[in-house]
Amino acid sequence: MSDANGAAVARVALDGEMTIYRAADLKAIVLDALRKTQVLELDLSGVTELDTAGLQVLMLAKQTAKADQRELRLVKHSPAVLEIFDMLDLGAFFGDALLMHA
Repeated sequence: MSDANGAAVARVALDGEMTIYRAADLKAIVLDALRKTQVLELDLSGVTELDTAGLQVLMLAKQTAKADQRELRLVKHSPAVLEIFDMLDLGAFFGDALLMHA
């Protein structure tokens, strides 16, 4: 898949709980995928729970992408993700359109 600028876009769908119990595995998956592409989209439509450990994985990925001059896009935010982003006012930090998967 390519974006409007012709850059290759990889997509990884995350599902289930993004919690402390899975944070280490999710971190490895996301950072590995990010290293392999210029633009990575994380599909969050299947995320059922997000705690601070899961949120830290997303924040680390966003910061890593910026430091490596790559792009990380969060797409199809689930209700669980939107709830946490809204509660902590993180929309501006991630800079993605906060649209729920229909």
